[in-house]
Amino acid sequence: MVEELLTAAIATGVAAVVYVGAAARVVKQYERGLVFRFGRLREEVRGPGFTTIVPFVERLRKVNMQIVTLPVPAQEGITRDNVTVRVDAVVYFKVVDPASAIVAVEDYRFAVSQMAQTSLRSIIGKSDLDDLLSNREMLNQGLELMIDSPAVGWGVQIDRVEIKDVSLPETMKRSMARQAEADRERRARVINADAELQASHKLAEAAEVMSEQPAALQLRLLHTIVAVAAEKNSTLVLPFPVELLRFLERAVPPPAAAPAREEPASAGPASEGPGPAEVAGSSAPDALDGALAPDALDSSADGLMLDAPPPQEERDGLRE
Repeated sequence: MVEELLTAAIATGVAAVVYVGAAARVVKQYERGLVFRFGRLREEVRGPGFTTIVPFVERLRKVNMQIVTLPVPAQEGITRDNVTVRVDAVVYFKVVDPASAIVAVEDYRFAVSQMAQTSLRSIIGKSDLDDLLSNREMLNQGLELMIDSPAVGWGVQIDRVEIKDVSLPETMKRSMARQAEADRERRARVINADAELQASHKLAEAAEVMSEQPAALQLRLLHTIVAVAAEKNSTLVLPFPVELLRFLERAVPPPAAAPAREEPASAGPASEGPGPAEVAGSSAPDALDGALAPDALDSSADGLMLDAPPPQEERDGLRE
């Protein structure tokens, strides 16, 4: 009798352990549990921790509530400006309603992946190449809205969508490189032309200042000579400008007029004037003195005018 009771107790204990083992479930912190009883979903969602179900009657389905990173395969399409590109992206989403994610859609991961690929192709066809390369923020927002609209009914929330890479054909890459090179060359030429314009204005102002002060031109010439002479590997040929001569001519004062020399009187009669030889002898030194100094030229000219030739009657008397 005692053995039978002991055997029954052991059997009951084993059955209890098997039942607890079959009914016990552990839900992790980042998961939620859905209980199906004879195929019908129970309204209660099991939270994280230890929970039990009725074996062979209920079934527990765990749903991951973490953010899922889903890579979107590269999609090849033609942009609005007829350029063939390959674009790949990545989608970040999470489940916010476990019941809808399990009941409303067969496989929410696969559904989100297919929707992301379709939306990515649609975005490629609606966008230009420049938008895909430079205006990705707006495209990411549009792609997120296109994927999130149907995913709301699946209990899935799209957190973020990012376009990772845009692959271009080699011919398009070379064309874009030539375009960028031409644009940079154009900007370089514009900058050089602007620099020449500004330099011409400054040179015009400098020329105006030098025209008012001729000495400034000479100083500038000397500075240039000093700058060139700093290098010992060249021969410097220095021209002698005419402006420097004029400057030195203005700086030197004019020489004083030489006094006129007095010639001794001839031994002829007092009433007779000087003969032609005397006139010529007296006018020659005056002419030479006038050639030496510009101021003496006028005085010698006056002397010549005073020493006029004698009248005709006196000439006849001298001949007799």
